[in-house]
Amino acid sequence: MIHRMTIRARLALVYGSLFFLAGTVLLGVTYVLVSSRMPASGEETFTRGGPEGGIPPVGGTISYHAAQQDVLASLLTQGAIALVIVSAAASSLGWLLAGRLLQPLNRVTETARRIAEAPAADRGLHERIALTGPPDEVKQLADTFDVMLERLDHSFDGQRRFIANASHELRTPLTLNRALLEVAVHRRDAPPELRHLGDTLLEINSRHERLIDGLLMLARAEPEVTEHSYVDLADIADHLAARLPPGKTDLRLSLEEAPTSGNPVLLERLAQNLVENALRYNLPEDGWIHITTSTSPTGEAVLTVANTGPVVPRYELPGLFEPFRRLGERLHTTAGAGLGLSIVQAVARAHHGDITLEARDCGGLTATVTLPAPG
Repeated sequence: MIHRMTIRARLALVYGSLFFLAGTVLLGVTYVLVSSRMPASGEETFTRGGPEGGIPPVGGTISYHAAQQDVLASLLTQGAIALVIVSAAASSLGWLLAGRLLQPLNRVTETARRIAEAPAADRGLHERIALTGPPDEVKQLADTFDVMLERLDHSFDGQRRFIANASHELRTPLTLNRALLEVAVHRRDAPPELRHLGDTLLEINSRHERLIDGLLMLARAEPEVTEHSYVDLADIADHLAARLPPGKTDLRLSLEEAPTSGNPVLLERLAQNLVENALRYNLPEDGWIHITTSTSPTGEAVLTVANTGPVVPRYELPGLFEPFRRLGERLHTTAGAGLGLSIVQAVARAHHGDITLEARDCGGLTATVTLPAPG
């Protein structure tokens, strides 16, 4: 696999190559100029020594052509060596300068990566690059990116506030409706038809209340949790199992210590939603639910809820985390609001954890929640 060079490496290579090319041209021009200034080729006779020195005179000749070739060859050799050394130094200097110039761009990239790798879509949008320096192209890019982050942050905050406010506003009339229906149904002189109608309306009203509570929980769970208390998932699972009404479903527990830190109310709601989903979709009369808590080799707390039930296609698993997506829409067997797994995912990610779903070949699901070790 061929990896493309980074911009820094390419800039250093281009800078060194241009310097080498310019040096080569300069060396060639120097060679031409020096060779043109050389005298014409020929030979000259010279005499060394004489009677004064007591040494017999010695005669000889000097070839200008040979001397010219030696000088030009030395020029090329020494110049090439110097050019290679200086070009290498220029490439190193280009590497350092490129890193210095690209440092603001690396800061933009690191900020974008932190936001992109955040566990939730809106996590990290409060971060800003806040790049300082001259108003060049990189600073304009950073400022534009900051404006985009600010608008996205305001948009997500407005969405959460709308959900919370709308849920609070809708809860009041639903509570009033439930009170009026209960008064009407429990009247002594209420006819059977009125009681039946009242019970139906109470069930519809209760479903709407669960929907509103789910929206409130979802809006509350999406932001990052700032309250961190010691929580053992084994205690939460044992507490939920003790509260479950007796039924036909076989409940199996394998609880080991699974410590983590976070909001105890949200973590209990996370486990409760998983158990309620396992009960709701457990269609076989002889079905079972297996709740397991443990600690991974890396110290993470793990909660697993496995259950029997209908066969779920694996391609449908990612969509089950979307709000208002119910498996019952296909099975017509559930009155859930479609927020259970959405809340579980939001709570897990708010605690820097995650949840995975696995479809069992013989039917049912295995949900595994992983949360960080207590810090």
